[in-house]
Formats: sequence, structure tokens, C-alpha cells
Amino acid sequence: MAYTEGLAIFIFVLALWIWSRMRALIRPSQGARIEPRPGTAILLVNLQEAFWNDARYTGDQRARVEAAVLREVTLAQHNDQPVIALRQEYSDLGFRLVARLLHGGKAVRGGPGLGLAAPFVGMADHMVVKQVQDGFESGELDTVLRALRIGRLRFLGLAGEHDVAKTAQGALNRGYEVELVSDGIATARDGAFDPVAEALGGQGARVV
Repeated sequence: MAYTEGLAIFIFVLALWIWSRMRALIRPSQGARIEPRPGTAILLVNLQEAFWNDARYTGDQRARVEAAVLREVTLAQHNDQPVIALRQEYSDLGFRLVARLLHGGKAVRGGPGLGLAAPFVGMADHMVVKQVQDGFESGELDTVLRALRIGRLRFLGLAGEHDVAKTAQGALNRGYEVELVSDGIATARDGAFDPVAEALGGQGARVV
């Protein structure tokens, strides 16, 4: 009887811990409001091999995103604007477990496909690693943007309804100008980005 009760308590605690990690994974972060900054940066989200080759994204979607990224990066380079790549890498034990349970173990530290996918290699001036959907959570992105004097962010990447949306929300929470480059954002489900873009637009983001 004591063994059964102990096992039940263990399972409950484990489930609670996994739930807390999942909640942390998807929760947009808060942060101090930024001072006025003149710069603009391109933010490439999750454009790494593990996700780019995912069967959930069609060839047409990848072609569309690739063309948009090439256009935006070329324009940014012409205007001397930095390109920042946000790269997913689960290293925390809880996040690694969630990634294995929900995402087939993709983007786990030490695993395959962590680098940028072939079409985007060499495009990024700066690389920032994130563990959760919101790229601002660790504080590293804040530090890079502060050093570069960036106040406006143009978003492209995967997955529009998750990582792009949560990072954009984190940016809005800090007072950044947010521009969502619609043809450079892909989702696994058709139409999934539309309500997200509408909600972010209600908070000041622009869909371009």
C-alpha cells in the first residue's frame, strides 16, 4: 500500500514538473521597456536543418520562405542592417524531455540538425540560442539588440503560430517595433498564422 501511494505521489510530482516545463516553454516573457533606438534588424526564427526539412512544411512553403528571406537579407545588407538568427536548442533537462515527447527529439543539444539549413548558411551576422518559444526568455537577445541599438525587428521563419508569435510578443512587451514579413513566415497548419497576426496587430505589430 505504501509503495502504491509513493508511486502515485511520484507520478503526480513528475506530471506537475513536466507541466511546468511545458508552460515555461510556451509562455511569452516580460522585460523592461527599451529606450528609443534607431536601428532595424532582421530576425530569422528556427530556420535550422531539423525544422526546415520537416515534412510538415511543403515544398511550396519552403520555396516561399526561402525567397522572402533572401530578399530581406539582401535588402538588409544593402542598408547595413544586421541579420540575427534565433536557433532552437533544448539543453535544460525538462525542455529536452518535452522535446522528445512532443517533437520527436528535434533540436535537443548534441543532436543532429541544430545548424541553419543549407539555404541560410552564412546569412546571419549574429546567432542567438533559445530554449523556449520566446527568443527573449534568456536575456541574450536583449543584450545583442541593446549593443546594436535596435528598436525595430522584422520577423521571418518557423513556426509562425508558435516561436515567431511568442518571440514577437516578447518584443512587443519590451516596446520594440514589430514587423511580421508575411511571405517569410510558415506554419504547419494552413491559416494558423492569421489569428496570431491579428492578435499581434491589435498590440501594434505590423504585417508587411
